[in-house]
Amino acid sequence: MMRHTLLASTGAVLAVILSIAPVGAPLGVAAALAQTPGFQGLPYDARRGVFTFAAGLDASLPAVVQVTTLGQSRGPSSAGEPKPAQGGSGVIIDAANGIIVTNNHVVENGQKFTVDMIDGRLFDAVLIGSDKATDIAVLKIEAKGLSQVETVDSDTLRTGDLAFAVGYPLGLDQTLTMGVISGLNRSGLGDAIEDYIQTDAAVNSGNSGGPLLDSRGRLIGINTSILSSGMGGGNDGIAFAVPTRIMMFVVDQLRASGEVKRGQIGVALGSLTAERARDLGLNIVRGAVVYDAAPGSPAEQAGLRPGDVITRIQNRPVANAGSVQATVGIARPGATLPVVYLRGGREATASMTVASSDPVAVRVGVSAGMARGLT
Repeated sequence: MMRHTLLASTGAVLAVILSIAPVGAPLGVAAALAQTPGFQGLPYDARRGVFTFAAGLDASLPAVVQVTTLGQSRGPSSAGEPKPAQGGSGVIIDAANGIIVTNNHVVENGQKFTVDMIDGRLFDAVLIGSDKATDIAVLKIEAKGLSQVETVDSDTLRTGDLAFAVGYPLGLDQTLTMGVISGLNRSGLGDAIEDYIQTDAAVNSGNSGGPLLDSRGRLIGINTSILSSGMGGGNDGIAFAVPTRIMMFVVDQLRASGEVKRGQIGVALGSLTAERARDLGLNIVRGAVVYDAAPGSPAEQAGLRPGDVITRIQNRPVANAGSVQATVGIARPGATLPVVYLRGGREATASMTVASSDPVAVRVGVSAGMARGLT
């Protein structure tokens, strides 16, 4: 199934490229076009006479590793090595220091971690730190001759860009699948800090923690979950990745201190629904409804009050409450966040200075599932 997905996607790309050449023109015409101004960069290997993305991806594939997490055995048979608990993928982002990024859920509750390289080498890894809210974890290995990926800003992505998922799915060796960026800024799937990249590149069990790459082999996200309609949890062409914008914020803090410190603005939010929009007299269904602002909080000081609908924060559109949580969740205390909101149908602006996070999440009395904890 994964092979069919890859071939179908590649075929679509080749159809577009070949359509550049006149009907009936030999393949050599397409090759010539690839060398002309305006068509430079087409993924064509003139020596072999094939279209390929291998040149852009070759340098990155050795940086993709398999991560095995071993959990502590329990009961009478607990003596000896921990037994394998779960596995996933990871990617080296700093070869000199052996730094690997993976998912928190790949390493969660693990007692020992091993990393398999594509060249056959096996290393023990040390967990530097993990962050459940973003599902990011950082491992470190001591090794020479490592490769690393180039990381780019995920905010430069556009829907329709090509994307490649790399990992070790379903017990297979390293596997590459191709698709497109299906959507950006996806959130509202849970209570985590979510601002996902959505892609239709085939992602399955074992891909977790592996990289999502652009067509030049550069890291744009970390594959973390899929949305599946089947009972078996198989691939349905809807996968999500943590963007590098969030990943690097978390990784930098984990490497510096082993933990992530976030700010907060002291506001309880709910996603704007069609029903709530009608109650507020609005003709939009994208935004975050303010349910409460804590006394003395940045939100209250900025003038926000119950019933306001936040539509933009830090110049980013707000689709739902998760959009605000994702922005605040990677804002450092002291940072200033510009906010655009609606009150009584009229647009207003404010600025909030992010405060240090409160260790206790506070919820307000609203319908279940409607409001998140104080952000």
